[in-house]
Formats: sequence, structure tokens, C-alpha cells
Amino acid sequence: MTGGTEHLTSDRSLPRRPAVRLTGIGFGASQGGNLHRVTTDEEFAAAIDTAWDGGVRYFDTAPHYGLGLSERRLGAALRSRPRDEYVVSTKVGRILVPSPETAGSRDPEGFDVAASHRRVWDFSRDGVRRCLEASLERMGLDRIDVAYLHDPDDHWEQAVAEALPALTELRDQGVLRAVGVGMNQSRLLARFVRESDVDLVMCAGRYTLLDQAALADLMPAAQERAVGVVIAGVYNSGLLSRERPPDDALYDYRRAAPELIERARRIAAICERHGVTLPQAALAFARSHPTVVSTVVGMRNSHQVTETLRRADIEVPGELWLALRAAGLTGTGQGAGDDR
Repeated sequence: MTGGTEHLTSDRSLPRRPAVRLTGIGFGASQGGNLHRVTTDEEFAAAIDTAWDGGVRYFDTAPHYGLGLSERRLGAALRSRPRDEYVVSTKVGRILVPSPETAGSRDPEGFDVAASHRRVWDFSRDGVRRCLEASLERMGLDRIDVAYLHDPDDHWEQAVAEALPALTELRDQGVLRAVGVGMNQSRLLARFVRESDVDLVMCAGRYTLLDQAALADLMPAAQERAVGVVIAGVYNSGLLSRERPPDDALYDYRRAAPELIERARRIAAICERHGVTLPQAALAFARSHPTVVSTVVGMRNSHQVTETLRRADIEVPGELWLALRAAGLTGTGQGAGDDR
């Protein structure tokens, strides 16, 4: 690891679990599950190699990503590395059930893989344990460090009554090191933080240059309860990932509305006047809040890893955040612009 990347990959402890240390940049392995298009084994392995050489030691996956393909690839890429030197998180709540009748079709949920299995929602105590056992088998690792409930938006009662107690029991037994919840919304995440014994949460897309919903509920709750926040979806599925957003850009997995594209372009223009690009500012903003312990970025190949680390190494001037606020393009609250 070179001196230029030490600060961006340095360990950050979870407030409640100081022994669990995440690197400031985490490797999101959804694209290893062929998200949107095929990623080759060689591309993915090279991406992990580049991330490792750049100091990244936190890797996140899920059974949902490519019907287990991401977990298999990640396990294969990490298996020969010193186990105590990295942290792996996966997710529970979707059981993969063999589906031979659909095996000749492609997965309907955005991953370019054969639909050889179907996802079944299950936040029961037994379902959580079965999900973790299957993940361990796919990855071929001796343990999972962090387990998140995955998108329990419509399963609050069972998640609180069965899934979380099952995970916390495994954590207290030493099987897991930390327990969390991952969602694409902040309101229910804040409720989990306030009403359950979670160590961290993963919030996708709700603390970005285009959407600061988490400032109203999740971030205050996390600070109050000393819960770590992992930010994902920093580019809102693509709209913030290019220096100038194209007309066909995606926002939260769908075609972006024209008004959102125009807003992103206005932000990009102000970024340029301050000597940074839109994606550089997007990544810096997501990492700026004091509750954020890691920022997970989905990466498909070595080039994307190198570009992510380069973006994260850019010093963004504090004047940029002030200019964006003055233009009414970002919300207010503790975060970028308050401590930079």
C-alpha cells in the first residue's frame, strides 16, 4: 500500500465493537454476481487483487447477488489470504431454493445468471441460520464477520422478533463479530437503531449528493446510540458516477427523471469550478459524516478499483460544500461542509 492511499483505507472501529475494524473504503461485490452484465472470473479476481494491494480489507456480499455467484467468487478470491487481516459481511433474509423449472431462463432480478434458484423471503430464526450456513458453504471460509438483515422493509415484525435475536445470539456466542441491517431507506433503519441491539447499519442511496434523507432520522439515531453507519450506493446507481451525467443515466436502478439529471449536472458544474469531478465529490460527501465507518463501492474490475481509490484520495475543498448549499443543491445538517 502506497503512502497516497493509507488515509483512505485506514481502519475504522465500530463504536460498539471496537475489535471489528472496517477500512474506510469497502469492496462491494454485487457486480461479482453479474449485476446488469457478465463479469468474468478473471476480472473479479483481478479486482480483488487490486483492492487488496490498495489496502482495502472490508468486503461485502450477499446470496441475492447473482444467486450465490458473488459469494462463491469472493470466497475463492479471499481463501488464500490471512483470515485475520480482512472483514467479510454477507446478508440474510433471502433463502436460495433450487428451481430446475426456471434454470433455462435468466434471473429476473437484474443479474446475468441462469435462474437456477429462486429467492424466498425468510426472516425466521431457522431461516437466518440456514442462510448463514449456506453462505459459509458457498464462500468456503471459516467464518462470517458481519451479518446484515437484507431489505427487511416488509418484514419488520419477524425481523425484530426472530431474525435479530438469532443473529445477536450467534454474535454473543462468538460465531459472528457484529450484527446489522442493510436497506435502501433510512426511516426504518433509524427505527432498527433505536429499538434493537444492532452494531451497524448499511444505508444505500440515502446519504448522497442527491439525497440526504438519512440526515433527518438515521444519522442522529446512530450518533445517539453509538451505531456505525456503512454508506452504499454513493452514486445513486449511476447518476453521480460520471463527470457529466448522460441523458440515459440511472437513479436508484431506474432511468433517472429529467429534473434529477439536470440537478446532477448543476452540481457537476459547481464541482468543476472547485477543481473536482462529480464522482470525486459524491464519494467524499458520503464519507464525510462522523457516524460513517466505511463506504462500500461496487467494483467489477481492476480499473474500477483503481479509479475508486484515486477518487477517494482527492482532497475536496470545503468551499465546494458551502457553494452547493448556497445554490440549494444539498441539504443541511451535520456532514460535509460542517467539518471540512
